[in-house]
Amino acid sequence: MKKLSTFFVLLLSVFAFAQSTITGTVSDEDGKPVPSASVTVEEPGKDAIIAYSITNSKGEYKVTFTTAEPNVDLKIKAFNQKPLQKSVKNQDSSQNFALESDATEIKEVKIKTKMITKRGDTISYDLKAFESKADRTLADVLKKIPGIDVNPDGSVLYQGEPINKFYVNGKDLMEGGYGTINNSLPKDAVQKVEVMENHQPVKILQDKVPSENAAINVKLKNSVTMTGRGEAGTGFGEPWLWNLKLTPMFFGQKNQWVINYKTNNNGETVEKEGNILSFGNRYEGRRVNVSQNDWLNVENASTPNLPEKRYLMNNVHYLSANLLTNPFKSKDWELKANASYTNNAVSRESYTENTDFLSNTKYLTNISNKYYTDKAKGELIFTKNAKKGFFKNVTTFSQFWNADRADVNRNDIYGTRNGAEAIESPTTSFQNSLSTIIPWKEKLVNLMSYISFQDDHQTLDISPSSYLKFKSYKDSLGFQHFLFEDTDAIRQKLRIKTVEINHSASVGFTAKNWTFTPEVGFNYSNDQLNTEFSTLTNSTFSPYGNDYNNNLKFTNAVPYASLGINFKSNSWMLYSQFPFNFNNIKADDPERNVAKSINKLTFEPMVFAQYTFASFWKASANANMNYNFGNTNDSYAGYIFTSPTSPSAMSADNPIPETRSKSIGTKLEYRNPLNNLFGNIGYRYSKTNRNIIGNSINDGSGFILTNFRELDNQSNSNSASVEIGKYFPSFKTNASLSFNNSVSKSDQITTDLNNEEYFFVNKNTSQTAGLKFNNTYFSWMSIDYNLLFSWSHQVNQFNDSKNSGFNHNLSTYFYPVENHTIGFTWDQINSGNNLTTYNNAFYDLSYQYSWAKKKIDFELKWMNIGNRKVFERFATSAISESYTRMELRPSQVMFTVKFNFK
Repeated sequence: MKKLSTFFVLLLSVFAFAQSTITGTVSDEDGKPVPSASVTVEEPGKDAIIAYSITNSKGEYKVTFTTAEPNVDLKIKAFNQKPLQKSVKNQDSSQNFALESDATEIKEVKIKTKMITKRGDTISYDLKAFESKADRTLADVLKKIPGIDVNPDGSVLYQGEPINKFYVNGKDLMEGGYGTINNSLPKDAVQKVEVMENHQPVKILQDKVPSENAAINVKLKNSVTMTGRGEAGTGFGEPWLWNLKLTPMFFGQKNQWVINYKTNNNGETVEKEGNILSFGNRYEGRRVNVSQNDWLNVENASTPNLPEKRYLMNNVHYLSANLLTNPFKSKDWELKANASYTNNAVSRESYTENTDFLSNTKYLTNISNKYYTDKAKGELIFTKNAKKGFFKNVTTFSQFWNADRADVNRNDIYGTRNGAEAIESPTTSFQNSLSTIIPWKEKLVNLMSYISFQDDHQTLDISPSSYLKFKSYKDSLGFQHFLFEDTDAIRQKLRIKTVEINHSASVGFTAKNWTFTPEVGFNYSNDQLNTEFSTLTNSTFSPYGNDYNNNLKFTNAVPYASLGINFKSNSWMLYSQFPFNFNNIKADDPERNVAKSINKLTFEPMVFAQYTFASFWKASANANMNYNFGNTNDSYAGYIFTSPTSPSAMSADNPIPETRSKSIGTKLEYRNPLNNLFGNIGYRYSKTNRNIIGNSINDGSGFILTNFRELDNQSNSNSASVEIGKYFPSFKTNASLSFNNSVSKSDQITTDLNNEEYFFVNKNTSQTAGLKFNNTYFSWMSIDYNLLFSWSHQVNQFNDSKNSGFNHNLSTYFYPVENHTIGFTWDQINSGNNLTTYNNAFYDLSYQYSWAKKKIDFELKWMNIGNRKVFERFATSAISESYTRMELRPSQVMFTVKFNFK
C-alpha cells in the first residue's frame, strides 16, 4: 500500500494551488453580446494557455484554472473586434468586457479549419488533418488521431479506455458491433469525428446519472449518404488465393443500413467484425457476445504473437446485414434488425519441446489442427430513447454447428505414439433483454429483465485408444500404466443446459445535483451438466464405468438490494452502487455424492469519482469489491476428458470456493485541443483473497483429481501506466509514448509425479514501453511506425528467469508520381531469455495505381518476401519452460481491385 499512498500524495499535490473561477460577459460597443469569442487565461510573461472558454449566444463565459501565480492575464479575441488583455488576480471573480469594433477590409480570404476543436464535453477532429495519401477507410485515419487508439480486435479506446457508443450521424445502427463500419466506411465520406466525453447514452438520465466513458460520433459530409467499400482480389500461393469484400452502406435521416459480404483464404480475419465491441450503459439492458461453453477440447497447436495475417490458414465466408428505421412518426422510436452468418475452416500446426523442472524431463509434441466454424445469429432491437422516457428490448438467437480436429504425434516416457481427435459441438442460444425507464411525478422508475437459455452438446472421440497413456505410481518400488489397449477408441459426451434470469426494479429521486436510486432485484442461474464416457469395441460404444458419469445441478440464486448515489456538477461527477447480495448456492449430484451449499450475505460496493479542473485536466478515482463463489467447473466429481491429455475431476468433498477481490485505481488525464496534446497517467492496486487452494494429485489410475484445501491464500498486483500523445502541425506528425509497469505475487501449490506437495510464492514483474508515430510532412512519402519493448522477470523456488521481447511495425508509402504508390512494410518480432533469442522478421512490398476519376485502386502486393515459414518462441512458467515452432503462411502475391460504391 506504500506505492498507493505515494501516488495519492502526488495526485493531491496537483490541487495544492488554489483553483479559481472567473465568469462574466463579452459585449460589443453597443452592449450587444458577442458569441463565439475566445477567453484564454495565461501566466504573465509566458506564451502558454492554462485554460480557455468560448462565449455562448448570450456572450457569457466561465473559465476555471489552477496556478501558483498571484495574477494571470485574461485575453479576449473575437472576429471584427479589437483583442483585449487584462491582468486579474488569481481568485474567483466576475469580469465583464466591452470590445471595440475593428472592421477590416479583406482583399483575400483563406479559410483554414482547425484540426481539433472543443465545445463543452465534445472534442471534434477534422479527418483531413490526419490522413495520408495511402489511407482509404475511417479505420486507417482513426488510429492516427491523438488521444485515440485502435486495438487489434478493432475496438476503439479514448485516453486508454473503451468507448461506450459508436454513432454515425447521431444514430447507433450497429449497437456496439461497429467493426464493419470502421473498416469499410470511405474516409472521403466523413466530415469529422466527434468524441463525446462522459457520454450518457440514455437521454432521460443525461442530467441525473453520469458516465465515465466516452462515445464517438462519425459526422458525414451529407445528411443522406450512399457509400461503401469493395475489393476483389486473386493471387499466387498454395492453394490459389482469393479475397472479395462488398460492403454497401446507406445513412439517411430516417433509415440506415449496412450489408456486408467478405470471403478470403489469404489469412485475413473478417468474421470478428460482428463482435460487440462497446456495450453501452447498464440502464440499456444487458448485451453479451454469445459464445459456446467449451468444456471439451482437442489438443491445440500454439499460435504466434503476430498479426493473424502472418499465420492464419483460413477459408472464410462472412455475411451480415444491419438495418435501422423509424417505424413511427416519432423519431424517438427505432427498430433495428441484425443478422449474420459465418462459415470458416482454419488449419494450424506447431511443434513444442517442453521441459518440466520437477521431473527434469523433456516432452516433444507435434499438433496439426482443423477448426470448422458454422454460426448463424439474428437480433431484433426495439428502442425509444427520449427525454421523457426510455424503452429498449433486444432479442437474440444464435446457433453454432462447430467442429474441431487434431492429429497429434508425441514422444515422451512412453515412446512415440500418434492420436486422432475429433469434436462435434452444436450449440443453441437465446437471450432477451428488456429495460424501460418511466417518469412518475418527479421520480424515474426503471424496470429491467434479462432471460438467457443455452444448450451445449459436445462429443469428443479419440482413436486409437492406445494413444491414451497416463502414468500413475503404484508404490515406492515402481509404477503402473492406465491403458485402453483392449478398445478401439474412446468417446466423451457432454451436455450442459444453462438458464439465467435477472430481474430488477429501481426508483430514482433527484435533489439538486444528486440522484438516489434504491433498487431491488433477483438474479438466478442454473447449470444442468450431464456427461458419459464410453469405449468402442467391435464398432459398438459401451459405457466404461459409473466413475465417469456426471448428473450435476448447480444453482445460484441471489436476491439483492442496492442503493445508487450519483452526483453531477460542472466540475464533479460521482457514480456509485452499494449492493447487498444474499447468495444462495447449491451443487447436487447424488450419484457422485456431491451435496454442498452456501448461504452468505455480501456487500459489494463500487465507486467512481471524477473532477474536471483548469479546462484541460481530469482526475478520477475508482474502487470496488466483489465476491465469487465458484461455478459448475469447481463442482463436478465424475471424471471428464476435458482434454485428451488431462482427464480430471473435482473431489466430492471439496468446499465451495469463496474469492474476495478488491481493487482501487486513480487516473489523471490532460486533453488540450489548443496545442493538440493528450496524456494520461494511472495506477491500480488489486488484491484477491481465497479460502481454499487447489491441489491436483494423481488418483492412482493416472487421472487428475483436484482437492480444494481450506487454506487462506492471496494474490495481489500493482500496475502503473503513463501515455502521452501530441500532434505537431508544422511537421504533420502524430506521436505518442507509453509505459506500463506491473508487479504481481500469488500463493501457489503444485505436486510432482510422486504426489509430493510444494507450496511457494510466484512473483512476476513486467514492463512494456511503446512508441507510435505517423508522418505526412513530405508530399512524396508517409510513414507509420509502432515500436514495443517488453521485459518480464519470474521468480519462485523452481525458476528464476528473465524474458524480453521486441516488436515493431514500419509501414512506409512513397508517391513518386501522381496516382502511383509504392508501399513497404517491415514487421520484426524478437523474443527470448538471457540464454536464447529468436528473431522473426517479415517484409511486404506493394504497388498501387489509383484511377482518381473513378476512385478505383489497382494493387499488386507481395507478402512475406523472405518466405519465412515458421515462427519460434521461448517461454517459461512457474515449473516449466518450452520451445515452440509454429507454422506460418508462405510467401504470396495478390492482385486486388479496390473501389468505393459511390
